[in-house]
Amino acid sequence: MWRWLSVLPLALAMGPAAAAGLRYLALGDSYTIGEGVPEAGRWPAQLAQALRARGFDVATPQYVARTGWTTDELAAAMDAEDFAPPHDLVSLLIGVNNQYRGRDAQQYQREFAALLERAIELAGGRSGRVFVLSIPDWGVTPFAAGSDRDPAQVARELDDYNALAQAACRRRNVAFVDITPLSRGVARAELTADGLHPSAAQYSRWAALAEPVAAARLPPPTQP
Repeated sequence: MWRWLSVLPLALAMGPAAAAGLRYLALGDSYTIGEGVPEAGRWPAQLAQALRARGFDVATPQYVARTGWTTDELAAAMDAEDFAPPHDLVSLLIGVNNQYRGRDAQQYQREFAALLERAIELAGGRSGRVFVLSIPDWGVTPFAAGSDRDPAQVARELDDYNALAQAACRRRNVAFVDITPLSRGVARAELTADGLHPSAAQYSRWAALAEPVAAARLPPPTQP
């Protein structure tokens, strides 16, 4: 995945913090920035829109995400970012490029736990305002089929990564949204032209799973 991602246009978005409304910060990699889809098709953008439909005054998401990033690269980018916490909602989805590059699961565990702590800090120390999405399984995609990677091994390694992330979330009372089964049932029509990254249609499924979790973590919307 890293060799493939390295030749794609690298997308990095750090949207400005909104002056009004509930502030949502989305941390991650290509799956958060929505490689190959319009901004409105990214799953955080679709989630924000769904929350607005529920009556929540959610501002345009702020992104710190880039195609190809690993846990340590996300951490370095966060070091360079001028955050203005607290954010009302923070999401974290990271790790696929760690697995793709063959990094040790224990290294991922340490670096993910550190990122989770930073996400909580950015939410004003409120772990209940943070949620994590599991890593999708790229091993079922046409891109993987054209590579020399064993889909069963990819699945096992991602399951290990996700189990470590979920355990870290449980320890810190952070919600864990498991979108991996959705990714394993993805149709070709729900992928972008590269045969690897999800389309806006697949991201809408992720947003639908995250919506009730995020809604439960926000203050009730003000009634008109």
